[in-house]
Amino acid sequence: MITKRKGEWVEFISNWNGHTIELFLKDVWKAPKKLIHQLRMDKGIKVNGQEVKWTTPLLPNDRLQIWLYKPEPVSAKPTYSELDILFEDDHLLMINKRAGVDVHPATPEQTDTLANAVAFHLQCQGIFTKVRHIHRLDRDTTGAILFAKHALAGAMLDRMLAQRQIKRTYVALVHGIMKKKTGTIDAPIGRDRHHPTRRRVSKTGEKAVTHYRVLEFFQNEQLSLVQLTLDTGRTHQIRVHMSYIGHPLVGDVLYGGSDHFTSRQALHAAKIEFLHPITNESVSCIAPFQDDAFTKAIDLCSYFS
Repeated sequence: MITKRKGEWVEFISNWNGHTIELFLKDVWKAPKKLIHQLRMDKGIKVNGQEVKWTTPLLPNDRLQIWLYKPEPVSAKPTYSELDILFEDDHLLMINKRAGVDVHPATPEQTDTLANAVAFHLQCQGIFTKVRHIHRLDRDTTGAILFAKHALAGAMLDRMLAQRQIKRTYVALVHGIMKKKTGTIDAPIGRDRHHPTRRRVSKTGEKAVTHYRVLEFFQNEQLSLVQLTLDTGRTHQIRVHMSYIGHPLVGDVLYGGSDHFTSRQALHAAKIEFLHPITNESVSCIAPFQDDAFTKAIDLCSYFS
């Protein structure tokens, strides 16, 4: 499928195979009913520049035009900050997040978050939609984080994330020489009632599953470099699970790690892989390290290239 932005509209060209507009939105893209209803109310769909009935079959090379960049109320005040962009097109934006940066504001007055910078970036392109992050990273966790540029892409990516169709790979530097080179941690996580932000493994918590693979050992420092993937996305999941098995993250003092080597938890979202929800192309991005939290590890690309 070919897509091209034209102002607040996006044009799509494909071999439509006789799908009607309504069938394509509901069954192929699986757009939410609320979004479909809003597009209908806004007269936000045209074919070859003309308003048509939604029961009209789309013919090969028809130009389907959708009003996807409809201006929305600001969700984060646009504030300039340099972004390390890993991937961008008319629908998606992937950023390599720095340490010490929140993903979104905790209060309307906060303007130093990644969402504020993304809002500024979008408005410089003439896009005044909400900032839609598809997943989160802790303030001191670095690496790849995915944003949607409009509501349709956001809904499609949210569904893909829920169905585990977006693969996220992390690397962490942990204390100790791990005895097993591969393993799975299946332990529910809940709130720690003795601490406002900490989580803990708890029988009454939510299901949480983490898979790990040791990439390298550092005998002199008694550290292990570990690759991790998640079946679930609980708050602090990797940090809690690695601490639970006796290998807290380096720098993660909240969960028993030492800050001797680095002042933050050594956790990095190294890679994101998925099929583009609209073009169906394969998207795979590696996020390079940005600071010294992994000075004991060799080049990230040697593990993921």
